Amino acid sequence: MSQASQVIRLEQPPAIDDPNEIPAADTAAHPAAGIRSGLARSALIVAVAFVLSRVLGLVREVILADQFGTGPEMDAYVSAFRIPDLLFLVVMAGAFGAAFIPVFGEFLADDDQSRAWNLASAVLTWAGISVLVLSALCFVLARPLMHIVAPGFDQPTEDMAVRLMRILLLSPVFLGLGIAAKGILEAHNQFTLPALAPLIYNTAIIVGALFFVQDYGIYAVGWAVIVGALGHFAIQIPGLIRAGMRLRPSFNWRVEGLGEVARLFGPRVIGLAVFQINFIAVTAFASTTGSESVSAINFAWQLLMLPHGVLALSISTVVFPTLAAIYSRGDNEEFRHTLDRTLRPLLFLSIPAGIGLLLLRKPIVQVIFERGDFDPSSTRLVIAPLAVFAAGLVGYALTEILTRVFYATRDTMTPVVTGVLTVVLNLLLCVLFMESLGYTGLALALSVTTAAEAVILLFFLRNRIGHIVDAAFGSWLGKVLVASAVMTAVIVFTLPWLAAALERGGSMIPSYILFVYAMSVYAFAFAMVAWMLRIPELRQITGKIASRLPNPLRGLLARLGLA
Repeated sequence: MSQASQVIRLEQPPAIDDPNEIPAADTAAHPAAGIRSGLARSALIVAVAFVLSRVLGLVREVILADQFGTGPEMDAYVSAFRIPDLLFLVVMAGAFGAAFIPVFGEFLADDDQSRAWNLASAVLTWAGISVLVLSALCFVLARPLMHIVAPGFDQPTEDMAVRLMRILLLSPVFLGLGIAAKGILEAHNQFTLPALAPLIYNTAIIVGALFFVQDYGIYAVGWAVIVGALGHFAIQIPGLIRAGMRLRPSFNWRVEGLGEVARLFGPRVIGLAVFQINFIAVTAFASTTGSESVSAINFAWQLLMLPHGVLALSISTVVFPTLAAIYSRGDNEEFRHTLDRTLRPLLFLSIPAGIGLLLLRKPIVQVIFERGDFDPSSTRLVIAPLAVFAAGLVGYALTEILTRVFYATRDTMTPVVTGVLTVVLNLLLCVLFMESLGYTGLALALSVTTAAEAVILLFFLRNRIGHIVDAAFGSWLGKVLVASAVMTAVIVFTLPWLAAALERGGSMIPSYILFVYAMSVYAFAFAMVAWMLRIPELRQITGKIASRLPNPLRGLLARLGLA
């Protein structure tokens, strides 16, 4: 699936909604209570929308797997996204992500609506013109571009990919409008509609895949993406109207704040481009290793994104403003302490998650994807790169966090330079590993490259702030590894039973029930050892869960030292 879908699907911010939606009578009578009620209601809406978006994203991938498996249609579909994604990420996400929002927010903080909307009009005009011109150019050059993205495709698959790319080149325009609306609404403290927008995007693709594929094939999914992208923007229009939208075409280069947006835009664009170039390189090499390789790597990547999105993206999103505020005060000791407390829950969860994903890769793929056109041969194709991605989960998570740490210190150049270096390394490793490992070697190259990026970022960060973690970090990490080792032993001991139960089929107990039961046993094994070793992150997690449980269960967890 596209990387743009990751941008619009992940990282929903903590929510506060439009204060005008708080009932006036309640706010007047009890101002603090009214505000808290509004915040709580908005937070609940956004949290539910985020979970639903994650679920719909997985459902979308399951349906695509059922309809197309790892066949040439899926290869063409995945490859057709690469150039439209590059345009969206570089032009629109770059402009309205890191560059536009800080400046627009400053104008709003000064209560200068006129300057804010003048800036929004100018940025949207120039970004819109850029993406339209580039999309038109890519439409004309679709075939030579596909020779770069997927040089190994046979003629029918290439023709299909070219037609799909030309359809999908509309998506950067509509998704760009959606991401612009998202930025403007969030600057106005309206988070509900931006949180709901990804649901429209995913729902449209699901509807297209379920009801129109029989008549229009994979092209139905391509057009469903466009409908979803348009819906992603359209649902946010009422919020723009409530915010007093004053958007109009503006070709004025001298609009106040535009120069600052351009300054912030440069490094972020390079960073986003580097990210996408790695995927284009992997797709290009994979297309030369045989049919179905491109889609196999894509499905493996989507499975990696499940724990990565829940762990690294959510933690980094929450901690970013805290780190930025601490750094701005010049409190290096508190900065290091907060970073240590950020890395601990990340590693506490990602280490066992990576091990579980590695050892249970076949049952996971079978339960989630194996149905319809996604047959056992597709499972075998996906589990090979998934093993490599799973082994690199900690590296992916660390890179995500450390990149945000540098952004929090207002240093955008270090991640960019590191990213450029790792692109070169990725290309070299792709050539090296592909010779002996085929398409699995490409996944290995990406994982090794990401791990190297994490090490380089750690090196630069240590040079800047000194020691990164507390002195007790080593003993703490040892405890996490012991708990993970016990969980690993339980998985290895019971895996033959689980594999046999899933292979046998026809049982009165559905396979997904068996799978969920097994996952619960493995999680319990890890949690039990973590409890015995008194790893504090376990209590933090169970404490948050306990706060939402009835009093009797909360009391039981408290007596066990888990709440």
